[in-house]
Amino acid sequence: MPPAATRTEVRRLQLGCGPHPAPGWINADRTAAPGVDLVGDIRQGLALPSASIDHAVAIHFLQDLCWPDISGALREIRRVLRPGGVLRLGLPDMERAIAAWQRGDASYFYVPDEHARSVGAKLVTQLIWYGSVHTPFNFEFAQELLQDAGFHDVRRCAFRESASGIEGITALDNRERESFFVEARA
Repeated sequence: MPPAATRTEVRRLQLGCGPHPAPGWINADRTAAPGVDLVGDIRQGLALPSASIDHAVAIHFLQDLCWPDISGALREIRRVLRPGGVLRLGLPDMERAIAAWQRGDASYFYVPDEHARSVGAKLVTQLIWYGSVHTPFNFEFAQELLQDAGFHDVRRCAFRESASGIEGITALDNRERESFFVEARA
């Protein structure tokens, strides 16, 4: 009997790709669009086998879920990751926004004056991003949620810096000024 074939292809998943699917990734979004490989709502489960993904990246994705849905989404991501697989998150940094508000730094916020004139109004508008953000994040909150979903080795990372050392895992990083990044192992 010939030896079992070994898998050499790295399977990587981009969650919430929106209009920016990445070549070489399984691009998932709840809306069908060119380049989206996997269409569906993570709250109903991902159409992927368990332990089939080497690493997953979700940039500015989790904050759009309502708080009660986040734990289930993280458990579903953990289900599709192979044991030891890595999840990288990029999340809006609530603490940076609050620090900018405390400094009175209106230039930090992406909210134009016609939508919010005061620094406090800009803070609130950016934190909820016109109603699309349902759950604001800081690192401690993300860490607790990840650990509760069964992830371990949760580490905060800088923009384009990887705690896991996985080649290409930071390629999808964006929004450096307003984000923090986390990696965790399944």
